[in-house]
Amino acid sequence: MFAVLGALVRLASSELPNEVIVFFRNALALLILMPILFRARRSSSIRPGRGMIHFHLFRAATGLGAMYCYFHSLAHMKLAEAVLLSYTSPLFIPIIARVWLREPMGAKVVKAVAVGFAGVVLILKPGLGIFQPVALIALSAAVLASLAMVSIRRMSFHEPPTRIVFYYSLLSTLFSGLPLPWAWQTPGACMFLVLVLMGLVAVAAQIFMTRGYSLAPAGVVVPFMYGTVVFAALIGWFFWGESIDLLTAAGALLVCTAGVISARGKGPATP
Repeated sequence: MFAVLGALVRLASSELPNEVIVFFRNALALLILMPILFRARRSSSIRPGRGMIHFHLFRAATGLGAMYCYFHSLAHMKLAEAVLLSYTSPLFIPIIARVWLREPMGAKVVKAVAVGFAGVVLILKPGLGIFQPVALIALSAAVLASLAMVSIRRMSFHEPPTRIVFYYSLLSTLFSGLPLPWAWQTPGACMFLVLVLMGLVAVAAQIFMTRGYSLAPAGVVVPFMYGTVVFAALIGWFFWGESIDLLTAAGALLVCTAGVISARGKGPATP
């Protein structure tokens, strides 16, 4: 579903500016989630915990920044490459968690991160004359998403999941509405349907992913998540005639392998 979401974002980008697409993505998600959130608030106060509001703001800012970068890269890169670079976040999460939360990094995770960054170098291809500067924007999406994920882990010590989701949905919608006065472009009827479908797919993908992580360990779920790259490559080939070069394919293999190892290797640090 994440591959389909990427394709819908690219399709919308052919007619609409990034600011409008990001706003619709957040506003529609908030609209869809509101009934669920209002039912859940009975068991959890909506008021943020003491000292937690700045974490909610940080989570919204980093998550929204990641979305802007990711959607921009989807519009200007091959679909599979944009998706793949956004999926490098598991390489950054252990590093950020180590610095911010003082979480230990096991030897297996350290090796996985090193392998993953080797894959990133192959994908970016610096110095070969085919490096795309927009690839750094896609990589920035992964870094910002990693910061957002670690902030969720930090907030989870004091905040219930419903409250975290509510404030992210609300704040990201409000923040993404700020550029609209100068970036607004009214979508046509056909494009509006694409945007609605994008919102539905985005929410469904998040729900299914969350459900997957609740039913199985991350080490089991992550390999299936990286299947998104394969589906994105197939969609990009079928609809836009895109192909993947050998260096990118090799880099993808390294990044996916590193992500799986990292997910399965989390635990106490080893000497």
